[in-house]
Amino acid sequence: MTKKNLDALIIGGGHNGLVCAYYLAKAGLQVSIYEKRSIVGGAAVTEEFHPGFKNSVASYTVSLLNPEIIKDMSLKDRGLNIVKRPISNFLPIDNTTYLKLGGGLERTQAEFRKFSARDAERLPKYYQRIEAVADVLRALSVKTPPNPKQGIKGALNAALQLWPIATKGNQVHRDIYDLFTKSARSFLDSWFENDHVKAAFGFDAIVGNFASPDTPGSAYVLLHHVFGEIDGEKGAWGHAIGGMGSITQAMKHACEELGVNIHTDAAVEQVTVVNGVATGIKLATGEMVEADKIISNLNPKLLYQKLISASDLDSEFNRSMDGYKCGSGTFRMNVALSELPDFTALPGKEVAEHHQSGIVIAPTLDYMDRAYIDAKQDGWSKKPIVEMLIPSTLDESLAPKGKHVASLFCQQFSPSLQDGKSWHDYRLAAADTIIETVTEHAPNFRSSILGVMILSPLDLEEKFGLIGGDIMHGQMTLDQMWAARPLLNYGDYRGPLKSLYMCGSGTHPGGGVTGQPGRNAAREILKDS
Repeated sequence: MTKKNLDALIIGGGHNGLVCAYYLAKAGLQVSIYEKRSIVGGAAVTEEFHPGFKNSVASYTVSLLNPEIIKDMSLKDRGLNIVKRPISNFLPIDNTTYLKLGGGLERTQAEFRKFSARDAERLPKYYQRIEAVADVLRALSVKTPPNPKQGIKGALNAALQLWPIATKGNQVHRDIYDLFTKSARSFLDSWFENDHVKAAFGFDAIVGNFASPDTPGSAYVLLHHVFGEIDGEKGAWGHAIGGMGSITQAMKHACEELGVNIHTDAAVEQVTVVNGVATGIKLATGEMVEADKIISNLNPKLLYQKLISASDLDSEFNRSMDGYKCGSGTFRMNVALSELPDFTALPGKEVAEHHQSGIVIAPTLDYMDRAYIDAKQDGWSKKPIVEMLIPSTLDESLAPKGKHVASLFCQQFSPSLQDGKSWHDYRLAAADTIIETVTEHAPNFRSSILGVMILSPLDLEEKFGLIGGDIMHGQMTLDQMWAARPLLNYGDYRGPLKSLYMCGSGTHPGGGVTGQPGRNAAREILKDS
């Protein structure tokens, strides 16, 4: 059976797919979304993982969501409530020493003075220079990258987009060059002297990035994580009450009010192609659905290597897609706790601001580098990088009274294991290593665990379609950014087949819960309608 023609159908109900659907429907198009899972939201969902305990099981914190999208979709009117962390991060360094980041410039400077007076004095200038570059790239993020195939038109588009950068002055030019080409260590070495201060900033450079802080280009990933804002406060991070699913559920309701049909438990098996034109999809049930526009919210590798026959694509395109790099080295855990972690460096089981922040176990850049080297050699490090958030300290809806949930977002776990080994066989051992790493800093942590949900890189791929566990839908390297995301000549959200489009994080401006790829893609689809 073939369903009647639609104006547009979207494969994958993640947040970018919902955003794209909203803008298309708002313009009057008839739109349907087809989602494999029983719930929309992709990796931005809230689920119960242990009886009485629920959490944002994959994506887990808010900052990058575009304010215009929040406004256009009336997400706050639909119940979205985002609360800011009192401080950004807490780094337990050893049994007696810690570093807090955030809570205002003066507070952070006071923390830095415990380690380096010079670093404290340099901090305002560092923030100023980073913010100047971030402003330039924020402006680029809302624009469609140029397409070199368009010749002069593409060149003019590139010039128009880059012109604001050219007018910013030589200092911004140098900073942009450094951030795009240098390693995080090299960039931070030029600003700070203390190892722990550098680690406080360097952590962002390896989040979702299977690389060392010594890897050239890793400084850009550091920058990518300061793009966001909450209620106008740039660089702030927060928690969505009810978890990340409250964002995507609000988006779902916004779409449905405009007539978008959302189909769950509707796995797409194939994109149908006729004479070089994408005409529809085939569901796992055998049902065929046709539409004028076929839009993918999936990782590009999943789209082009699983859903479309290689014979329907150009051989050079297939070769290039073979080289599209995925794999973010991420291992994710959700943990139900009977009590809060009691850190040796900052004791206490009652809710305090450090419990409400990002708790980062990665005291130096050398620690991060060793974790990466170990992961390349052995699959994962015996001293992994762990960021722990305890959202129940800000949101009582997630756990029974007096108990808590923790999100453990861990870096430097190889996307695939060597010698034919499977993550399914080693996930418990890796999880135990993570638990032990936290317990070394908070001795009561292991004994307080009531239940866990473990998501290895392979689990993330199988559950959420994140190839190699890649939370960004493709590595954020210079060769896979802007007009080259996912590939050069296809950075304008249009695929290699007529009527085929892309709207996911594998397109500009990349990963994170931003909604911007979906919004940008909708704009281009409407131009072609």
